[in-house]
Amino acid sequence: MDEAQIHRVMTERPSAEATAAGARQPAHRRARPTWIQWLTTTDHKQIGTMYLVSAFAFFLVGGVLALLMRAELARPGLQIMTNEQFNQAFTMHGSVMLLLFAMPLFTGFANWIMPLQIGAPDVAFPRLNMLAFWLFLFGSLIAAGGFLTPDGAADFGWFLYAPLSDAVHSPGLGSDLWIMGVALSGFGSIAGAVNFITTIICMRAPGMTMFRMPIFVWNVLLTALLVLLVFPVLAAALFALECDRKFGSHIFDAANGGALLWQHLFWFFGHPEVYILALPFFGIVSEVIPVFSRKPMFGYMGLIAATISIAGLSVTVWAHHMYVTGGVLLPFFSFMTFLIAVPTGVKFFNWIGTMWKGSLSFETPMLWTTGFLVTFVFGGLTGVILAAPPLDFHVSDSYFVVAHFHYTIFGTVVYAMFAGFHFWWPKFTGKMLDERLGKITFWTLTAGFHLTFLVQHWLGAEGMPRRYADYLATDGFTALNTISTIGSFLLGLSILPFFYNVWKTAKYAEPVGVDDPWGYGRSLEWATSCPPPRHNFTTLPRIRSESPAFDLHHPEIAALGAEAAS
Repeated sequence: MDEAQIHRVMTERPSAEATAAGARQPAHRRARPTWIQWLTTTDHKQIGTMYLVSAFAFFLVGGVLALLMRAELARPGLQIMTNEQFNQAFTMHGSVMLLLFAMPLFTGFANWIMPLQIGAPDVAFPRLNMLAFWLFLFGSLIAAGGFLTPDGAADFGWFLYAPLSDAVHSPGLGSDLWIMGVALSGFGSIAGAVNFITTIICMRAPGMTMFRMPIFVWNVLLTALLVLLVFPVLAAALFALECDRKFGSHIFDAANGGALLWQHLFWFFGHPEVYILALPFFGIVSEVIPVFSRKPMFGYMGLIAATISIAGLSVTVWAHHMYVTGGVLLPFFSFMTFLIAVPTGVKFFNWIGTMWKGSLSFETPMLWTTGFLVTFVFGGLTGVILAAPPLDFHVSDSYFVVAHFHYTIFGTVVYAMFAGFHFWWPKFTGKMLDERLGKITFWTLTAGFHLTFLVQHWLGAEGMPRRYADYLATDGFTALNTISTIGSFLLGLSILPFFYNVWKTAKYAEPVGVDDPWGYGRSLEWATSCPPPRHNFTTLPRIRSESPAFDLHHPEIAALGAEAAS
């Protein structure tokens, strides 16, 4: 067929039969409504967005519960809630923040960013990805649905310590909903972990070797491995507990040592869970710091080794939560707890080394990252205190532990979350969040956070137990509790500028016209459009280092690096 014939075939009007067939064709392929597309999507970016939105919604729920507790404790004798409602509030606050906010937040960032960073068109199992999200969401709603039952939500604390969690001491339906809802949500986490591991191992772009992967991807990989290791233990323990409650078994009966058995099973999950929450957000700040320092990550291999060490050691320290039981080997678990501080310190050394003599600029993502560094150091130092059994005996189950835990987890998850939002928002939406509003959010949240939790160290050292709904004026806790409550409401108000920022950006911000609006992005997500197309990349750059996007946009510097390496 010559060129004239080809042109005629391509431009001639279709026949009546072809037109009729074309009219019939869309009947079964008609564009579905947007909400149906979102409910049935297998696109990792849309699923990541749903995880992030759901997680932030649960963050708000957990925050409201926290404000209710702080209002109750502002002054002695206040009765904003009954003692029973206070128990439900602290149980659901801890459960929501850790399992229904921080976990899906990690999964949302991993879903959105990890396939982009390895040059994959999607995750390995898109439909499993969708199933994992709906398992998480329905499990979470079931767990939180206890508030709708006559006796209210679960009230045994998010540790579920036996025998408090048995059918005699916690007979309400809300407790059963919590147990089965968290188990169902955990299955979603396990499915997601399988998906992430397979994607990272099998779907990297040509040239993307393991030791060219971004630090965030390494952290997602190690976090997913930890999830596969410890979430089945939690699920098994929860099913065993439900058997005790509903079928009359005696697995966690205190008479045969079941109370300690529960603690071992729960904390074998619970302490690695702290690192499951922390490691991905360490990865986020590891992506932010090089961009705003204008330097590659200092000690890339050392940082990977430190992350592997933290993941490995995290499963050896669970019993430091059990010092006061008298049933664990104190020297071993104390030593291992001190030891895990070493690779964590190496990470700080890498981060500070990256910033050292760099061309630093403190845009909002870097500001949040700096806040994370300061806050996490506070939490790490008090963690070293708690690793020593004599000191732990003194402050165990006091507000000192509450303060330490919030400095560690809030300082990691929330600060890194906002750093990630501001850093990747142009990649998510094609628009940049407002810098001024971002900095207002940062400073108000930081002031509120430290005002809330710094004084709780002193409350704990003075002997105020956690989980108490009230205290006496003669205890001497009033002034510090009032300060803490004022700080908590300032912390809550700090979220309002962020909401305004999101609305203002969506309505008025100009679309980003370049792949890398920060100018110094290093990993592969900055080598595609903002936001990316359905399958992420139209073309992939050559990958010859751990900074392929930087090599693409700054070839003159990449050439100098290649010469130095040779």
